[in-house]
Amino acid sequence: MPLQDLTPQLRTRLNQMERAVGWFVFLAAALLLFGFGYYLYHTAERKGWFVIKAPFHTYVQSSAGLSVGDPVYMMGFPVGQITRIHAMPPLDPHMVLVDFEIRDTYFRYLWTGGSYLKVNSAGFLNQRQLEVTRGTNGYAVVVTQPISILGLAEAKQLATAAPGDWQLAQEVYTDTSNLVFHAYAPVEAVLDDSNAQLLAQCTFESNSIYVFNNKVNRNRVVASWDGRVHRYKIFKPGDDTAWLRTVEAPTVSDQLQAMVTQVQAALPGILSLTNKLATVLDNAANATSNLNSTIVAAQPLVTNFANISGQLRAPGGLTLWALGTNSHFQLESALTNANSLLVNVNTNLDQLTWQVGATLENLAGITSNLNVQVGANSNMLGSISKIVVDTDDFVQGLKRHWLLRSAFKVKTTNAPASNPKQK
Repeated sequence: MPLQDLTPQLRTRLNQMERAVGWFVFLAAALLLFGFGYYLYHTAERKGWFVIKAPFHTYVQSSAGLSVGDPVYMMGFPVGQITRIHAMPPLDPHMVLVDFEIRDTYFRYLWTGGSYLKVNSAGFLNQRQLEVTRGTNGYAVVVTQPISILGLAEAKQLATAAPGDWQLAQEVYTDTSNLVFHAYAPVEAVLDDSNAQLLAQCTFESNSIYVFNNKVNRNRVVASWDGRVHRYKIFKPGDDTAWLRTVEAPTVSDQLQAMVTQVQAALPGILSLTNKLATVLDNAANATSNLNSTIVAAQPLVTNFANISGQLRAPGGLTLWALGTNSHFQLESALTNANSLLVNVNTNLDQLTWQVGATLENLAGITSNLNVQVGANSNMLGSISKIVVDTDDFVQGLKRHWLLRSAFKVKTTNAPASNPKQK
């Protein structure tokens, strides 16, 4: 139906619908553009498009496991990425050149004291990753403060006009290669008149000094520390990069190959050892078999020993086992006979001792009488008198001797004892 054939009400409603559809399309397009812009912003922020990036390079032995775009880590955080991997030309002492960049503010953690690049294994599929370490001392590897090359007089003038703003961008050595001023030292303190005699002994390139103003910063890295010349080297925009020392670990495949080689070298010894172990096990099996036979043969012996020990634990078991079953009665008879013998010996010994005592008393009486007679007869020979006296002394000595003293005891009588009250 042609539009002019529509009623005015229908045409009004159709125009309103067209305006609503137009507004919807406009809002949808605006939302789409806003979402796309938001996505681009966050992608740029995530990839560091709006931050300063410091370019670095290093040398590795092999590019295996490394790819352009791989992240670079520091303390576990992704701080940059690899930008180029390139093989070095023939006869060059280095093998592979790897360029990478570190985002702000992470490149400010890199200092000459302690910062280097590690190439670590990242998986079992020969993958590797780069990791930079955090520095602790020294000088910043890269800086954003522009480096100025000034004459000594000009540098002194600028430092005097703005004290504390200008610092050394180099190390200052004497003619004898002694370090006298470190980098970052205030320029006004270094070029002070009190150091004139010391500065006269120092060497400067073209009588100029490298300095920087710590109040001025660029939105890019402008210089890096060069340890060969002991100063910051000014970058040419888009050309120069900073260098980091590399500590490269062997790849997983190389480590596995070294392990396989070591295992192959040790395999003959392992086989020999297993053969020796098999021989030892066979000998052990034979020994246990023989031991089993020995134990079976020793069972009667053990049984007999158990019986003997049981008999020995019984009261008088040792005597019965050693002397027989009649040993108790025989031993009792022997002890009775020995007791009787001891009683008889004691009685006979007492009788014999009494008889010896009586004999000795008779002898003493004879010798006493003889002594009296000899004393009365002064005409007898002196020798006989001496013999008698010596014999009497000998007998008296026998009476006092402890062994024969009991033989000279005087027998007691049955006389009543005296009453002590009567005295």
